[in-house]
Amino acid sequence: MPFISNTEEQIRKMLQTIGVSSFKELLKNIPDELFVKNNLGLDAPLSEIEIAKKVTQLSKKNISTQENINFLGGGIYDHFIPAAVDYITSRPEFYSAYTPYQAEVSQGTLQFIYEFQTMICELTGMDAANASMYDGASAAAEALLMAKHYNRKKKFLIADTIHPLYKEVIKTYTSALDVEIVYIPQEDGQVNIEFIKDNIDKDVAAVLVQSPNFFGIIEDMKKIDPIVHKQRRTLLIAAVDPISLMLLNSPAEYNADIVVGEGQALGNHQNYGGPLFGFFASKKKFVRKMPGRIIGATHDTQDRRGYVMTLQTREQHIRRDKATSNICTNESLCALAATVYMVLLGKKGLRKVSEQCLQKSHYLFDKINNIDGFEPAFSAPFFKEFVVRSDFEVDLVLRNMFEKGYFAGIDLTPYGYDDHLLIAVTEKRTKAELDNFAKKLEEDTKKLYL
Repeated sequence: MPFISNTEEQIRKMLQTIGVSSFKELLKNIPDELFVKNNLGLDAPLSEIEIAKKVTQLSKKNISTQENINFLGGGIYDHFIPAAVDYITSRPEFYSAYTPYQAEVSQGTLQFIYEFQTMICELTGMDAANASMYDGASAAAEALLMAKHYNRKKKFLIADTIHPLYKEVIKTYTSALDVEIVYIPQEDGQVNIEFIKDNIDKDVAAVLVQSPNFFGIIEDMKKIDPIVHKQRRTLLIAAVDPISLMLLNSPAEYNADIVVGEGQALGNHQNYGGPLFGFFASKKKFVRKMPGRIIGATHDTQDRRGYVMTLQTREQHIRRDKATSNICTNESLCALAATVYMVLLGKKGLRKVSEQCLQKSHYLFDKINNIDGFEPAFSAPFFKEFVVRSDFEVDLVLRNMFEKGYFAGIDLTPYGYDDHLLIAVTEKRTKAELDNFAKKLEEDTKKLYL
């Protein structure tokens, strides 16, 4: 949408209409010392054609996944998105829609959200899902708070193998609460189950485990389930990759109570890391404690099927002290993209995506670990993402591979794993791309050896 500025005469008329002499008069409550006194160092004004040209030139400085072959993961993945997803989400009835408070004029929005919830339940095996959360991290944090509201306990056991940024969000969410967080250490990339046995007690509200975890490794959730549920009313929270659920056990099969995750992989672009959307599902008995909005199906007085927001437990709908969460909206457009994506691919298509991620990632894993200077960081099974340890400075490897046209992965040094590289492989990568990547990596590292 183009920006069309107001003329000085238009501004004068608007100010005159509302009864003030200048725009600054509208800001009279702000102390004068807080106003910027210089011109911010901005360039001289440009015409529309000039600014469009400048912005285009600036955009060319960005190297996107359309230019470089992408092996980045860490929670945001380069999956194929059918053109119909963007076409439908850009329709004005969806693109410009706001909160569907008036059910009688929002049936289209309410219906797709209801269908989104249904598909999330089918993926996870849970009884109920909400209309989405801000992202996977906030969904995980909200799940912990939901467990606390349910059982009134004050201790959380959280896998140290969850995404590091999830930990930061959880820390923020719980900073003002009287709770204790205990991190479950990892062993060979998986949570130490014996640690859970030794540290779970009657005060634990929930155990949060991510599978596949931050390293891409599949956790042994079936072993964790009986340990957690041996404690009365303690909940098991699973954070999952939705693409993996077409091959791995559904959370319902290992008796998870709450399931959360990042939904970006379902038809949403990477977009510099956002916007994202989190999904949130649970067993039926917890539904009245579920945060966010929930869409339900009903019938009107003429027995016509319709959709409404239901079980409103957000603070904008009920007394704040009774609210289960202060989350006030959902990522509706991103959830719509996921809905369209899942409908287009269907069960067979989603399974094919999952199978290709699994097969291609293991193919590249074997290729890379046959290169001198690289070895597996862990021996535990993984899904579409894996970690290798390098004899070389990972940052240098990444920079060199970038110059060759590759986003080669994520350096795990900032997360405490020096010389470790996290690599993700999706269905978009061809065998030729995988072979060439391994070949270029080997050539590059041979130079480093010399």
